[in-house]
Amino acid sequence: MMAHKILIVDDAAFMRMMIKDILSKNGFDVVGEAADGKQAVEKYKETQPDLVTMDITMPEMDGIAALKEIKAINPGAKVIMCSAMGQQSMVIDAIQAGARDFIVKPFQADRVLEAINKTLS
Repeated sequence: MMAHKILIVDDAAFMRMMIKDILSKNGFDVVGEAADGKQAVEKYKETQPDLVTMDITMPEMDGIAALKEIKAINPGAKVIMCSAMGQQSMVIDAIQAGARDFIVKPFQADRVLEAINKTLS
């Protein structure tokens, strides 16, 4: 069986590294990384991932705008939002825009995996 392809989007390289580490250790194929929403949309078209982890607050284009663009390209796109504590209203906006789930920073590996496995199944 092919490993699920994941695109990681976060403006903090450290955060991308943390998620990538969790996913790689658990058999996922990280096919791309992006540091802002514009890059995220480009990388989405390039890599055609099975799932995207999307930071909400980023420069250039935020995660919700990027989510909407990705959903316009592929209405079936599976996107999980990553938010900091206290971003509830943005999380609600993201869910309404089509996000499947959200994970809160600081990331806990089991919560990340639970959200991803649930969204992919």
